[in-house]
Amino acid sequence: MTSPTGDRRPIGVFDSGVGGLSVLREIRRELPHETAVYVADSGYAPYGDRPATYIEERAFVVVRFLVAQRAKAVVVACNTVTGVAVERLRAAFDLPIVAIEPAVKPAVSTTKSGIVGVLATTATLESPNVVRLLATYGAGTTVVAQPCPGLVDFVEQGDLDSDAARAAVASYVRPLVEQGADTVVLGCTHYVFLEPLIRAVAGSNVTVVNPAPAVARQLRRRIDAAGLLADHGAPAAERFFASGDMPTVSKVLSKLWGRDVQAAALPEGT
Repeated sequence: MTSPTGDRRPIGVFDSGVGGLSVLREIRRELPHETAVYVADSGYAPYGDRPATYIEERAFVVVRFLVAQRAKAVVVACNTVTGVAVERLRAAFDLPIVAIEPAVKPAVSTTKSGIVGVLATTATLESPNVVRLLATYGAGTTVVAQPCPGLVDFVEQGDLDSDAARAAVASYVRPLVEQGADTVVLGCTHYVFLEPLIRAVAGSNVTVVNPAPAVARQLRRRIDAAGLLADHGAPAAERFFASGDMPTVSKVLSKLWGRDVQAAALPEGT
């Protein structure tokens, strides 16, 4: 590992909404001296049931905004964007872009029953990247892909424990367990905030895999290799931007982040 170079430009992190805070939380643990700019594109959420062209267009708009904020690296904290648009983003922007994707490989390596469940949005599961991922690492293992329409909406509303949220989670998780899955992959960053409900349905014998810590470690490796680490004396901070109804988004961001968050509205036209 190289020494920090004192690059205090921020790391840009974005998601279709508030779910990417689960990734930002791991980045803060892994890189406590880095400043971050987070974009919750809640006004255009959920991405997961949108056409690929729509998702790609929003991804480019948000990354351009982060570049304008002087981001030294960008984290795509949205599995749907990774599946649909990350290769084009990397080709278009000259900075490290680290992206989350369903943690199928580690799940396949740890399952004992040989059956792995993947909870994700429809668009994520249908994206070429994820189709290839499942084909590459799913050989010899039964991978049960479970689309979860509507689940993101509960998190966007800050609803993590209502009867309706519990029923929705159960309707998606129970079939995986009934098919013998002993490992369940969280293929959407929003679902991390529903993990207690998911574990309650899955039971103690099922391993739930959250890929966010691995993303934070990969980000550290990438910015370290590029000489972009902040110095250890840097005052870490986060700035939040969002689209959509700002009072509602700020309230949910605050609930999930664990302290008061006043998000700024993305500039008009963003």
